[in-house]
Amino acid sequence: MTATTPPDTADLATRVAVVYPDLNRPGKRRPAELALAEAVSLAKALSIEVCSAQIVAVRKISAATLFGAGKVAELKSLVVDLKIDLVLVDGSVSPVQQRNLEKAWNTKVLDRTGLILEIFGERAQTREGVLQVDLANLTYQKSRLVRSWTHLERQRGASGTVGGPGETQIESDRRAIEDQILKIKAQLSKVVRTRTLQRASRKKIPYPIVAIVGYTNAGKSSLFNMLTGAEVLAKDMLFATLDPTLRGLDLPSGRRIILSDTVGFISDLPTQLVAAFRATLEEMLDADLILHVRDVSHPETVAQKKDVETILDQLGISELQKSTMIEVLNKIDLLPAEQADAIRAQSQRDHQKIAVSAMTGGGMDSLVSAIELAIAEAKSDDTLSLSFAQGRHRAWLFDHKVVRSSVETENGYEIAVRWTERQRSQYRAL
Repeated sequence: MTATTPPDTADLATRVAVVYPDLNRPGKRRPAELALAEAVSLAKALSIEVCSAQIVAVRKISAATLFGAGKVAELKSLVVDLKIDLVLVDGSVSPVQQRNLEKAWNTKVLDRTGLILEIFGERAQTREGVLQVDLANLTYQKSRLVRSWTHLERQRGASGTVGGPGETQIESDRRAIEDQILKIKAQLSKVVRTRTLQRASRKKIPYPIVAIVGYTNAGKSSLFNMLTGAEVLAKDMLFATLDPTLRGLDLPSGRRIILSDTVGFISDLPTQLVAAFRATLEEMLDADLILHVRDVSHPETVAQKKDVETILDQLGISELQKSTMIEVLNKIDLLPAEQADAIRAQSQRDHQKIAVSAMTGGGMDSLVSAIELAIAEAKSDDTLSLSFAQGRHRAWLFDHKVVRSSVETENGYEIAVRWTERQRSQYRAL
C-alpha cells in the first residue's frame, strides 16, 4: 500500500512520510494495512501533512538500517522527490538504525515511541501532565544520545595538566539529562503528593468513583460529555484527551458519583509512558467501577480490547475491578443495522455489556442503570484479627482494596476493612 502527495512549494507544513515495517513474524497481532492506517492517524494527530504512507516488507532486519540497502535507497528517492521533512517509522528503531537512516535520507527520523511522545508533549495541559511527558521524553532521549550529536566521538580535554583524556561529550550530555531527570522527578513527587492528598480527601466523601478507560479514540470523552454535560475536548483524533478530568454525576436514584475521564491507551504503548503516567492513572486504580469503552465499529475492536486489558493488568487493577467492569460498546450507530441489532441483543443478555452511541445518546439510560446496579451493593465495616501466618488472607484484603487501616500487634495484625457482602463471602471462601 502506497499513497503519495506531490510537493507544493507554497506549503510550509511539515511534510511527512509514514513507513510501516511489516516484519511478517508468526502470530503478529494485526494486518499491516490496519497498522499503517493507525500510524497515519497518529501522525495526523500532530497536525502535520502526511505526503506518503506505505508498507515495507522486511524479510530480514538490518542491524544497521532496519531495512535492506535497496529499500533504503528507494525511500531516499521518495524523500527527495516529495521534499519530505520527517520520516515516521511505525515500529521500534534502535538509536544506531535511527542515526544511519537520518544520514542516508538526510532528514529527521522518528519511531513509534518518539511519535507518541511528541503527541503527548503537544497535548499535556496540567503541570503534572507536562512533567510526566518531560520525564518520559528525557528517558527516551537518554537512549538516543548516540544519534543526537555529530560530535560524540570527540573528547573534552581535562582541565588540569594531570589526569585522563577527559570526559567525552556523550558522557557530559548523558549526565546533564540524568540531572534533569532527577529535578523533574523531585517536582513530580510534589505534584503526586498533592494529588494523593486530593484522592484521600475524596475517599472521605461517600461518592463512588467511576473511571472511563479505553483505546484511544474509542469515544471516552464523548461518553463523558454525554453523561455529565461537560465540554471536554472530544474529537475524531487519537489522544484528544491526555490529562484526567473529574465531574460529579447524579444518578436517577439521587446517588452521586464521581466520573473520571482518562488518557486513551494504544497498542505498543511506550514503556516510558506507562511508568510516567502511572500517577495519573492511579485515579483509575482507586475507582469503585471501571467503564471500558470500546469502538465496536472499528475493525480491530477485539484486538484493541486485548491491548487495554494488557495495560490494565500492567497497572495492577484488582480482581474485583475486573469482575465488575462494564464494557461500553460504543459507536453502535456506525454499524450496519443487522450487526447493531446483534450487539444490542448481546447487551440485553449481559448487564456488563451495554451498547451505546455517545454521539446520539442511544443506550445511555441502560448504561446509567448498569452503573447504578454495579455500585448499589451496600458496604459494611469489620475488624479482622490475623496471625502472621495468614499472609495470604492479608494479601487478599489489600489486593481487593478493602483495607481501611492495618496495625501490627504482638500476635499478628488488626485490620479494619470496609467491604460488600459479596467480598466478605469471597474472603471467607479462602
